[in-house]
Amino acid sequence: MIINSSDRLRLVQHAGDEIRDQQRSLPDKGFYLRKLSETWQRAGRTEAYAGLPEYSFARFEKLGTTSKHRLKKTPYEFLAAPIDAAVKYYETTGTTGLPTPTPRLAEDIIWNTVSVAEAWRDLLPDNERVLIMLPSDIVPVADLIVGVCEYLGRPHTRAYPFATGISDWDRLIGLCRSFRPTTVFAAPGVALQFSRLVKQRGLLAELSADVNRMMLLGEVSTAPFRARLGRWWDASALDASYGSTETGTLAAGCANDRLHLLTATNYFELADDDGTVRPLPESGAGRLVVTPLNLHARCVLRLDTGDDVRLGAQCDCGDRAPVIEVVGRGSDAVAVRGAKLTVRAVEEVVYGETEATGYLMETDAPGAFARLILERDVHWDRAGEATMADRLQHSSREVLGLEWDEVLFVNQLPASTKSGASQKSWKRSNFRVVGARG
Repeated sequence: MIINSSDRLRLVQHAGDEIRDQQRSLPDKGFYLRKLSETWQRAGRTEAYAGLPEYSFARFEKLGTTSKHRLKKTPYEFLAAPIDAAVKYYETTGTTGLPTPTPRLAEDIIWNTVSVAEAWRDLLPDNERVLIMLPSDIVPVADLIVGVCEYLGRPHTRAYPFATGISDWDRLIGLCRSFRPTTVFAAPGVALQFSRLVKQRGLLAELSADVNRMMLLGEVSTAPFRARLGRWWDASALDASYGSTETGTLAAGCANDRLHLLTATNYFELADDDGTVRPLPESGAGRLVVTPLNLHARCVLRLDTGDDVRLGAQCDCGDRAPVIEVVGRGSDAVAVRGAKLTVRAVEEVVYGETEATGYLMETDAPGAFARLILERDVHWDRAGEATMADRLQHSSREVLGLEWDEVLFVNQLPASTKSGASQKSWKRSNFRVVGARG
């Protein structure tokens, strides 16, 4: 319980007022000038930004970007408060390197929670019952959803089935029967594994009867995957949010399955390939650069996220904040036979062209051989596998620029391919190097 004083309660109320006033639109320059000035002052207390001159927006724009590599390599240089001042301590999952220590003050948690809660208010109306199938150890994702539910006053429970302990699959099924969740938060892989399990047991129709929304976060999900999951559960499957442990939440989903930038809590820019940084355009593409406006334990100015994004899509959900599509991160790509594979591209093919419930890519050390292993769904027509493989190969040539040497089908893949971002990265779980082809 971090709301244990009148000061913190007043901060919750202040954050709610400011976010409701500014979010779902693009705030005016005066708002950003004030918030950036406050952020600049806090950043000046860190080792990373020691010696900053007096704030002006012109000086802010002349400041170079901060690379994510530098933040991960020297995380303590960006601390504006000692770790023992934090109310919670987290670390990144280390999917792109070593885990990054991420302490958070009450201010960090309150601002981020309120921002996300106000963005999701329409998605979590009164009388929603929320099941949180996300990890709570070391990483903040489950704590965030709990905080959102507490702020909105929605009944909720959490049960992460891949953690050793009380929440195994049988207990989770019993929980669904008694609690009857209407909204389920989960990483895509976890939702996939749970769906497969309840289909095997003939329980999908029973357990999906009350579910009207699947909120996916914690790792990448693709539109074909969400469409399939929605069909299985007869529910809306939405891309819930985008962000990182280091920055907090940067965008939140809407009922139309679009991600809207959280403009009340972040100042966004775009970086071009040559490193030029420009103000956020109405439409365009580039690498997202962000200055979180309400970080207190750790401050970063003009952080180059390394994420390639596109802007410009229109949304009629009522949220006028810019819509963002996260294309991917170059460092996450896997090189196979001259093709650069990204999780979004691969899953567009796998889940768009097959009914597989999982996949694993294999290559030899030189990257000259490429095999794709697909997991059969519970109800599966093996006679159609050859046609399915042909369709997948055609799509792979078109989308990935790659034809697989082999496409194989198996009854079950390792659970590590589905355990969610808390336990794996795409490179580690869905891609492996094997010995030379014999």
